[in-house]
Amino acid sequence: MKVGIGTTNKAKVGAVLTVVTKHFHDILTFEHISVDSGVSSQPMSTEETRIGAINRAKNTLAETNSDIAFGLEGGVTMIGDTMYLCNWGALAITNGQVLTAAGAQIPLPKEIAVQIAGGRELGPVMDDFVHQLDTRQNAGAIGIFTDGMIDRKEMFEHILLQLVGQYFFYEKYAK
Repeated sequence: MKVGIGTTNKAKVGAVLTVVTKHFHDILTFEHISVDSGVSSQPMSTEETRIGAINRAKNTLAETNSDIAFGLEGGVTMIGDTMYLCNWGALAITNGQVLTAAGAQIPLPKEIAVQIAGGRELGPVMDDFVHQLDTRQNAGAIGIFTDGMIDRKEMFEHILLQLVGQYFFYEKYAK
């Protein structure tokens, strides 16, 4: 089975590899590529983030000629006057079906939210905040703001478990 991954982000690719190799018993090949999400570089709503994940999955399926393809997207969303992280995943299947799932949401500190609302992307804002490079490839904002309790890879693994679980459900019961 060929599995497409619509990103070159280390945390996201690692999450797909971990979950898929654990739960699929086929002979697997993986191809991860950079694909267009069709949304802004900093998704600013739950819906925009979800659409980005779907577009990444569909574009990856088409470009890699995979059997299944994953798209993962991180964004932010406003709930009341608080900005939250939001994260979505999508799984595109050659039969045309697209499965979706969402992940953890935590509030961002005001000083971070103000910069994002001002037009900056979360990744570079976090790099400045923690004085590190490539935060989004490693712990991510979720790792920083949970004091290392959960990192970005683990957060996306939870989303992937939801997607893979749905895939197996539909393979068994929806034929």
